[in-house]
Amino acid sequence: MPTIAVDAMGGDRAPDEVVKGVAQVSLMTGIESLLVGDERRIQAVLEGVSYNPEHIAILHARDAIGMAEEPREAVKRKDASLVAAVRAVAEGRADAVVSAGNTGACVLACAKHFRLLRGIRRAALASVFPRQREHAGQDALALMLDVGATIRCEAEELVQFAIMGNAYARRVSKVSSPAVGLLNMGSEETKGGELLAEAHRRLRGLPSINFVGNVEGNDLVRGRADVIVCEGLVGNVALKLFEGISEVLYDLTSAAGERRIAWRLGLRLLSRGIGRLRALTDYTQYGGAPILGFEHLLIKCHGRSTARAIGNAVKVAAKAVRDRVPAEIADTLATTR
Repeated sequence: MPTIAVDAMGGDRAPDEVVKGVAQVSLMTGIESLLVGDERRIQAVLEGVSYNPEHIAILHARDAIGMAEEPREAVKRKDASLVAAVRAVAEGRADAVVSAGNTGACVLACAKHFRLLRGIRRAALASVFPRQREHAGQDALALMLDVGATIRCEAEELVQFAIMGNAYARRVSKVSSPAVGLLNMGSEETKGGELLAEAHRRLRGLPSINFVGNVEGNDLVRGRADVIVCEGLVGNVALKLFEGISEVLYDLTSAAGERRIAWRLGLRLLSRGIGRLRALTDYTQYGGAPILGFEHLLIKCHGRSTARAIGNAVKVAAKAVRDRVPAEIADTLATTR
């Protein structure tokens, strides 16, 4: 079983929810976890829950990186739990990292201690999100990258994002031939300026990629593409828009149900659909977002992650290690050079 280094001090609900999530995993699976952070606080949480001590070890780190801290200075100056967890993987003490901490610090810590895969120019932060399914057996989740590790990209980097996303979807989501789309402002291959037109041309010429062309914003929640490629600025805005819409819809239905009996009756009739919407937008079941492009993986969880979310992220990380996701990316890159 893989060993997953978990940043116990990262996130809004750390260390309590992080440690509880790891404790649950230790009881349900054979995954080995290395909890990294303030040993005294970690041990105090463990003493209040059930866990299997044979599957949990603790690595002490005295500092933590706050969610609002400037990432570069924090990674450079602090002996923080996140940095120690990444370093533990680089040194061979663990196989992958899970953190709900500062996103920028996660990317920079990986850049500091992990090597990029041969041929990869820039790493990408990928995220799954719910969408409609167009055919039976299609995964309920699509993968979008980049969603925050970059701001602007060149065409070659977008092509590499497609290769990385394709490999991740094949290995982790078990999609044999993922449909890959390029996020753009129109379906025509000349749309979006020279950079996107060049990326479109290169992706169309890759036999190892099932490229379905440009996808527009209204295609994101449909089943046309399993992997959506974009620059980090655009991807981050799109992802936050999804989160915002789901939260507003849920708040509106909750508020409506509290105000009028007629509305409550109507909501009862719509309860199945509302429940489905809530399930689809529940980030806790999706684990986290992988940082792809390095020789090792880091799964970045939502900052508000609960024990359930952390536990699922640890399982996703272990699955990605077992399925050799970085090796799959490297092999695909080697065949496209």
